[in-house]
Amino acid sequence: MYCEVSSSCSPVPKSDLCFCFSRPTPVIRWIKEGGELPANRTFFENFKKTLKIVDVSEADSGNYKCIARNTLGSAHHVISVTVKAAPYWITAPRNLVLSPGEDGTLICRANGNPKPDISWLANGVPI
Repeated sequence: MYCEVSSSCSPVPKSDLCFCFSRPTPVIRWIKEGGELPANRTFFENFKKTLKIVDVSEADSGNYKCIARNTLGSAHHVISVTVKAAPYWITAPRNLVLSPGEDGTLICRANGNPKPDISWLANGVPI
């Protein structure tokens, strides 16, 4: 994510860039709305105009706000971050050995973003 801010900040279409100019030079601050910036995985570059998050997880999704403040006022820009994730097992299905007449339960719990569809097949046929 990148944000260069001033008193008249406006986003550049289809990017996470916000170019602005201000005198006196503003102090830049980043916050995550409704939460904390990821601890030990957040780094600032380019005089705090660039926020970098390493080892991103789904919990890092959310709105990040870049705030610029100087003696003449403040401006901010909100950047929405969505973390996509391939399906992964919460509870992987386990093999089941049953005798005739016994009951058995198969459990399959998966997650991801977008949320995966779960389907069951018996011998290749949907059930």
